[in-house]
Amino acid sequence: MFAAEPPQEPLPYGRWGEALAERFLDTVVKETSEKDVGGITWFPDRSFDGRTYVPATASAADGEVCGYVSYRREHEGAQVTDVVADAYFTEDTAEANPDWALDLSDLEIGHWRGSQGRRGKVTLVWGVALVQNGAVATSELGPTTTDQCELVEDRFTLISLDDYTGDFIEVRLYGPRGMELAKESLYEETE
Repeated sequence: MFAAEPPQEPLPYGRWGEALAERFLDTVVKETSEKDVGGITWFPDRSFDGRTYVPATASAADGEVCGYVSYRREHEGAQVTDVVADAYFTEDTAEANPDWALDLSDLEIGHWRGSQGRRGKVTLVWGVALVQNGAVATSELGPTTTDQCELVEDRFTLISLDDYTGDFIEVRLYGPRGMELAKESLYEETE
């Protein structure tokens, strides 16, 4: 129903987690110059257009680093190939913003072209529910639900079209009975 496949694997652990962590931390140093990084928090994997994305965050001096490790597989159980990673530093953390209901991170992973020259961005969004009893997170583009992910340890990952025809992603959190618990835009609202 959605463009991205639902999560297929458990959160990274063991040797697989170590291999992903090594690639992520190498990228953090190259992209952000952060060398003193805390433990990595992994998010559910999501696959889109033949690539699997495994987002991560880790504490750093005066903020946190956010990013992902991405790879391809020919088929389930096959060797991982074409491994890439991306990362950035942010000073905006949930600890410094106690009013947040969702702690969101995002990175653009592609472009999309529609009819009549319309264009959008394909965006990877991952986050943590900071309110209790969350079950499912969704991405909304205008009136359309573009993706959803069941929470794993209060964490979720979404892939959605963004910045299309004047609409921008809004993430919503729902409880087990479908009640909306929180909603956040990826963009700061101007007053």
